[in-house]
Amino acid sequence: MAGFFKKLLQRFTDPEIDWDDLEAQLIAGDLGVKLTTQIVDELRDKQRALHGQDIIEATREHIKKTLPDRVSELTPFTDKPKVILVVGVNGTGKTTSTAKLANLLKAKGNSVLLAAADTFRAAAVEQLEVWSQRVGIPMVKGAPNADPGAVCFDAYMAAAARKVDYLICDTAGRLHTRHNLMEELRKVQRILGKKDPTAPHEVLLVVDATTGGNALQQAREFNKAVPLTGVIVTKLDGSGKGGVVVAIQQELGIQTRFVGTGEQVNDFKAFDPSEFLNQML
Repeated sequence: MAGFFKKLLQRFTDPEIDWDDLEAQLIAGDLGVKLTTQIVDELRDKQRALHGQDIIEATREHIKKTLPDRVSELTPFTDKPKVILVVGVNGTGKTTSTAKLANLLKAKGNSVLLAAADTFRAAAVEQLEVWSQRVGIPMVKGAPNADPGAVCFDAYMAAAARKVDYLICDTAGRLHTRHNLMEELRKVQRILGKKDPTAPHEVLLVVDATTGGNALQQAREFNKAVPLTGVIVTKLDGSGKGGVVVAIQQELGIQTRFVGTGEQVNDFKAFDPSEFLNQML
């Protein structure tokens, strides 16, 4: 959302604010209808001549109140693998984000195992395999078209035997509108639960910042199928987008936990709400 506040400042220089235009600009920034309405209502209530800076201050305060002060960190268990399920629609950068997350955890001194549970596409397994070799993290895969739940089950057994800190399962990209594919995700969850009733311990949805409101709809549907514990936002690299981070937090109470900001393996980090706000200037 780089420069979002600056654009508002440049657009609204006249004290006579065009409220419809302001509403359109805030919604175009993917802040969501609910937050946009709250911001506009607050400004209307001021009943005095307003300037661009007033708009910025109100928007900033609402975003600040919506986002958490700090984001929950991933911490390993002492007696079993922490299982992370990575989910999302096709084309969001899910497999790449899985590998980058694994690399980030490894860099912090954790042991990690990857599970190639996207068995629908041979290319996805190959892509994760290339990444696993690149970042030096072992991977478990099944036969072509193997049951994704079975792959995750085998990977859990391997992770437990090796006393690995984290098991990260890369699931198949699926349209959130396809009921049968969402049911399969629930099945993966149930199968993992046979080895550990509390697994998966984290379910992270990967969304593309540039898809705007569609990312919010994806979060709604995936959260119904397998309750999400966080979001990974990709392409948050100065595209002018990213307000969906705020919309997902406000509507669903789901934190953005990590952000992808580029193509390189290290272009991935924990989400920092304060930094996000500063980047909107």
